[in-house]
Amino acid sequence: MTVKDDSFTNWKTREEIAESMIPMIGKLHRERDVTVLLHSRSLVNKSVVSILKTHRFARQIAGEELSVTETLPFLRALTTLDLGPSQIDIGMLAATYRADTRGLSVEEFTAESVAGATGADKIERREPRDVVLYGFGRIGRLVARLLIEKTGSGNGLRLRAIVVRRGGDQDIVKRASLLRRDSIHGQFQGTITVDEATSTIVANGNEIKVIYANDPSEVDYTAYGIKNAILIDNTGKWRDRAGLSQHLRPGVAKVVLTAPGKGDVPNIVHGVNHDTIKPDETVLSCASCTTNAIVPPLKAMADEYGVLRGHVETVHSFTNDQNLLDNYHKADRRGRSAPLNMVITETGAASAVAKALPDLKAPITGSSIRVPVPDVSIAILSLRLGRETTREEVLDYLRNVSLTSPLKRQIDFITAPDAVSSDFIGSRHASIVDAGATKVDGDNAILYLWYDNEFGYSCQVIRVVQHVSGVEYPTYPAPAV
Repeated sequence: MTVKDDSFTNWKTREEIAESMIPMIGKLHRERDVTVLLHSRSLVNKSVVSILKTHRFARQIAGEELSVTETLPFLRALTTLDLGPSQIDIGMLAATYRADTRGLSVEEFTAESVAGATGADKIERREPRDVVLYGFGRIGRLVARLLIEKTGSGNGLRLRAIVVRRGGDQDIVKRASLLRRDSIHGQFQGTITVDEATSTIVANGNEIKVIYANDPSEVDYTAYGIKNAILIDNTGKWRDRAGLSQHLRPGVAKVVLTAPGKGDVPNIVHGVNHDTIKPDETVLSCASCTTNAIVPPLKAMADEYGVLRGHVETVHSFTNDQNLLDNYHKADRRGRSAPLNMVITETGAASAVAKALPDLKAPITGSSIRVPVPDVSIAILSLRLGRETTREEVLDYLRNVSLTSPLKRQIDFITAPDAVSSDFIGSRHASIVDAGATKVDGDNAILYLWYDNEFGYSCQVIRVVQHVSGVEYPTYPAPAV
């Protein structure tokens, strides 16, 4: 047999194994509310090729490819356990089992590693929490896709309504079309139908009421059967407590803003300070996409090396706030054509660090340049550290953070030497460390952090909403602290 034939046979074998994994992953998700992960990446509703590519991606962070032949036994072991709602990372199970020297079987090791999700220790399924979207722009539609995706088990979060201003004839049809097809993020994964008579969009069986209103005071959500809901404001029109509290209408219990909050509104970066949210807090912010991109790696570096000062330069994709062609804009430069220019502008991300990391006393400055790409940005984080180190040490540390730490859902890591911005469209991490671009000289470190400022940020928003709603299920094996 030739090498070529041998490689093809190996590929077909792995395809067959990945195909056998799909019904097990689906059944765990539907019947037990268990999300199967591979190094923090969900395998739910993924194709055979997607499963194989996710395994192969482990080379980028672990140094070697992870084979489906290694993870399949752990998945099979999970199907035999009395599991409760949870997230279980079979990549981490395989990695920790490989390092274990006690001679346990795969079944014994798996049962021990996920013991908190089994038997008397498991948590019970919770009633789905109602969610309302106020506004339906770029972030609103991506958040909607994520909410619909996460209702596959019938539990967790349930998108009940979208509140918008009526835009004219066939308004709901056009909004449904924008949800169905996206020029950057592709087709909606599923089916969408519209009932104009009842102002309802049905997406993958989820009935979503479209409510037309010009102001929060016009809506009584209980009239639509909505109760104790979390309202996600995607408009950015109100950013202080007084303005956002207008949403606290009958049927709405909490308000989450997808923009930096002002005044005493808590700015939350999931993975960093989400555990500081008070149970009785009714208004909070998910900060900005850039804040979410820089704060997790900044915290990681501060924890290990100390940070004396820093500067972040953001090279950011253009947004709807800019003009397509030169026209009047209240800002100094944003009136100039977004697809034709690099535009220097301000960023509040640096000042927002203080809200998310109050214990970090180092001064952090920041600036931003908008560039002619429609999505994915990069933050260049230049740090003066508290001690000298080496490039190899920093990369090894950040690689491990992305694999095993509590920040592994926020920080990703890539070693590909030819990666460019479009490669990160659809990333679910808050930021991705580019190993090849990282520079370290003594106590100076420069990190290049890619981030999908639309989808990655939307994932962070969903994580905050899951946390405050009480449906953020535990992850096993537990990340190293």
